[in-house]
Amino acid sequence: MKNIVILISGGGSNMAAIVKTAQRDQWPRTLGAQVAAVISNKATAGGLEFAREHGIATAVVDHKAYGSRDDFDAALAAVIDRFDAPGAPVLVVLAGFMRILTPGFVARYAGRLVNIHPSLLPAFPGLHTHQRAIDAGCQFAGVTVHQVTAELDHGPILAQAVVPVLPGDTADTLAQRVLSQEHQIYPRAIAELLQK
Repeated sequence: MKNIVILISGGGSNMAAIVKTAQRDQWPRTLGAQVAAVISNKATAGGLEFAREHGIATAVVDHKAYGSRDDFDAALAAVIDRFDAPGAPVLVVLAGFMRILTPGFVARYAGRLVNIHPSLLPAFPGLHTHQRAIDAGCQFAGVTVHQVTAELDHGPILAQAVVPVLPGDTADTLAQRVLSQEHQIYPRAIAELLQK
């Protein structure tokens, strides 16, 4: 059984979409994979309760308890590695995990570390993507699922979905439409990755 570990920092709506899809599509039977754990860097992250309610192991690794990013990443990796299975290394899924990971952490999980970003990469890496797309006069925005590399928001693209930018859009209205696509594309991209 392949174990999926999802990292969150907040409400975990993408994590919830992945969990619901995994249950609906019976991933343990159809893909030989399960969401084994949800880990947050914040004890107050709302997504932890959702995970517990769905019988998924949870853990908190508070980044504020560590003196450096390297120390935090080492502690986080130690928790993730508890879910490694013989012959089936864990797939690490970033779902609103608001920490920049060190190159050492990224290298440790190379090829099995994925992220979702609310823009059509390579456009608008980083923060405030929706407002930046509006300010640039884009007619389309969207979302990208990609493998994580040491360069922020620049890994190989696994999937994208396009959303029109409508007249009168604000960052919030655009974000809501993009988020609805995130909830569809992320579980699908993970399922496709697990089949490779």
